[in-house]
Formats: sequence, structure tokens, C-alpha cells
Amino acid sequence: MDPKVICVLSVILVVALSTLAEGVAAPSRCQCKVAALERINCGYPGISAAECKRIGCCFNNSVPDMPWCFKPKPKKVRKFCPTDVRGRRNCGFPGITAKECERKGCCFNSHPAGVPWCFYHRVVEEVMIDLSAYLM
Repeated sequence: MDPKVICVLSVILVVALSTLAEGVAAPSRCQCKVAALERINCGYPGISAAECKRIGCCFNNSVPDMPWCFKPKPKKVRKFCPTDVRGRRNCGFPGITAKECERKGCCFNSHPAGVPWCFYHRVVEEVMIDLSAYLM
């Protein structure tokens, strides 16, 4: 094989492996509270807890014959229209109507002048706090 091809393939392999090594953010405890029968397998037979969490999955080996490495519940997010005009990001075009703007899935407010009237929602992740350890 040509040395240039080997060099290019080596670089691609190094980049791919470094991307995999970075991992994914571990899910929260609340996201991992999934009923055993609702678990969707996320790993392979014999996967370790550390490897399972590194790929962004949940690990619980307390229930036999069920996936131990499984997909977490999706994060809950809330969308709202920003009240501060400085937080508006333009979603429309000059002269857009409220109906056209809302059809695009955006917020509309024609006041004040000089700022976008059709603008994107803000998306905020809802934080779930697990208080079960503190309750008796």
C-alpha cells in the first residue's frame, strides 16, 4: 500500500479514536430511573459500568435478565418567549405577520419598535432534583 494512503488512514483513525475517547456527559440520576421492563439496551454483553456511563447510558445490574446498560430518559426542556427584548433572536423578516411567525414556530410581539418582532423561543432544561435520599 502507498505510504501516503497509510498516513491518511492513520490520521483518520487517530481522529476517530480521540473523538470516541472524549465520551458523553453522564445522565442524571433522575434520567436513569427507568422501569426494568421499559429499559432499552444501550451496551453490549459484559459492558462495564464505567464504559456504559462513558457512552452516555445508565447502568444498573440489580435486575437479572434485563438490560444493565440502558438508554436514559430524555432531558425535559421548557420553551418560552423571552420578555427581555435584548434576548430576542430574529426568526422572521421585515413585515412578517403574527400568523406567519407563529406558523414558523416562533414568538411574536410587535412592541417595541427597532427590535425583532418575530423571534425564537428560549429553551431551558428543567432540572430535576432527586430528594429520595433526604426523605425518610
